[in-house]
Amino acid sequence: MYDFPDQRGHFGPYGGVFVSETLMFALEELKQTYAKYQHDPEFVAEFNSELKHFVGRPSPIYHAKRWSDEIGGAQIYFKREDLNHTGAHKINNVIGQALLAKRMGKPRIIAETGAGQHGVATATICARFGLECIIYMGSVDVERQAQNIYRMRLLGATVVPVESGSKTLKDALNEAMRDWVTNVENTFYIIGTVAGPHPYPMMVRDFQSVIGTECITQMPEMTGRQPDYVLACVGGGSNAMGIFYPYINYPEVQLIGVEAAGDGIATGRHAAALCAGTPGVLHGNRTYLIQDQNGQIMETHSVSAGLDYPGVGPEHAWLKDINRAQYTAVSDDDALEAFHQCCRIEGIIPALETSHAIAYACQLAKTLPKDKTILVNLSGRGDKDMHTVAQHTKVKL
Repeated sequence: MYDFPDQRGHFGPYGGVFVSETLMFALEELKQTYAKYQHDPEFVAEFNSELKHFVGRPSPIYHAKRWSDEIGGAQIYFKREDLNHTGAHKINNVIGQALLAKRMGKPRIIAETGAGQHGVATATICARFGLECIIYMGSVDVERQAQNIYRMRLLGATVVPVESGSKTLKDALNEAMRDWVTNVENTFYIIGTVAGPHPYPMMVRDFQSVIGTECITQMPEMTGRQPDYVLACVGGGSNAMGIFYPYINYPEVQLIGVEAAGDGIATGRHAAALCAGTPGVLHGNRTYLIQDQNGQIMETHSVSAGLDYPGVGPEHAWLKDINRAQYTAVSDDDALEAFHQCCRIEGIIPALETSHAIAYACQLAKTLPKDKTILVNLSGRGDKDMHTVAQHTKVKL
């Protein structure tokens, strides 16, 4: 029976708590608060009520029948997280953490964001609950996600562009950590993915596992059984862990995470930590990282801002090592092609992050018979990516 992490937050040799002494009290306080409320009936009821009435859950599963027929192989299904309020899976976890912040008496919320969806979700919930909201975002991502910046500010958040380092998600996370150290007494840090120091990888996974839990009920209703394959894109890895975790104890279901190969792994311009990285410590946990021989973090590249991160959640590292999940990578070009095909064949505009998983699902479907099923976590919608796609296809908006 799968039972991770352990009491110290370890997934095998990964995870743990690697932070400055000034944050240890805050993390211990969070750990105890989560343990107190995790199974508290009132907390669980409020969480589920918000998911139902504010987010619009359960999200449906959709059979991409026309595309499946065109491919001629396995049947492809989408878990429609793009239909959630704010347009992605991120809102599930943010609600859970915001409810904890309220119970802890922390009126100030900080968060980091790459593609902007976690930032939008955080700003949305802060508006919903009357909390102060500060969002850190790399200036490169600010430029390529202008629409989400405007949405965050409309919702009352303060967006802080980060100019250090590669000016992307890694650097935004660094700045958010610095803020938290400085303002730990009144501030709750809502981390958006299954990374960071314990208890974040476990806590974010638990809040996102509503995705897979719904699928376990929905797939037999649609197909008479569980899927043969469950696929999701992996940056930090929260949408993937959200759908993977409830399926871990279903050994007949193969789990596949799809990272960003960027310009190709051989070029060095990618964000595939599991496929091409090595273990190390970053942002409070031990996991697979894209680093040089001296342990220095290297710059990453992906057409999708949400996958442009040099690490990955520690539970993914463990699932890789124990062979419970397999990980592969898809290039910018293949993701963009899948993006356009999904738009034109199924009438769904997916996020560029999700497009990586869809691209691999199509490749895999071609190799399988028609009675096999592939379930893809369609983690977000592509409204935010219009400028990026237009730029790559040399269309002027």
